[in-house]
Amino acid sequence: MKKDSFLIDMLKTFISSIIIVLIIYFFIAIPVTVNGNSMYPDLKNGDFGFSGKFTLLFGIDRYDIVVIDSDKTGDKIVKRVIGLPNETLTFDKDEIYVNGELLADPYAYYADYEDLGMDGVTVTLGDDEYFVLGDNRNVSKDSRAYSDPAFKRSEIISKGIFIFYPFSEFGIK
Repeated sequence: MKKDSFLIDMLKTFISSIIIVLIIYFFIAIPVTVNGNSMYPDLKNGDFGFSGKFTLLFGIDRYDIVVIDSDKTGDKIVKRVIGLPNETLTFDKDEIYVNGELLADPYAYYADYEDLGMDGVTVTLGDDEYFVLGDNRNVSKDSRAYSDPAFKRSEIISKGIFIFYPFSEFGIK
């Protein structure tokens, strides 16, 4: 009798654990590993943490770090939001203009858009579209790499990253 009770308790614990993990994964946060140096210096290759799904409820703002899962990228990517819905972005050498106004770009690690084929390019975003860039502009494969550079809101699956490892990088990004 005690053996049956123990097995039932173990089964309840196992099922409860699975349910909790699934709730966290589908509604609260997803695990994220940074691949490459496109977000250097804020995020580095191999950084591991969690990105919040629930934080999307508060909207997406310029300079937010987001995780994108899109058919055109082939994998999840971590980038920074630069362009918001209904904005027009124009690239002029090493500067970005949003709706004709110069954008402060405090996260650009090294930006020379002329060398990256963006000089003189204008991108107009639709109602549900975002333009993203990696902080380390010269090595990042971001919106600039695709013939349709905009990402739909439905392709942005989480926002912000809490880095757990390495411990020296511990914290919110």
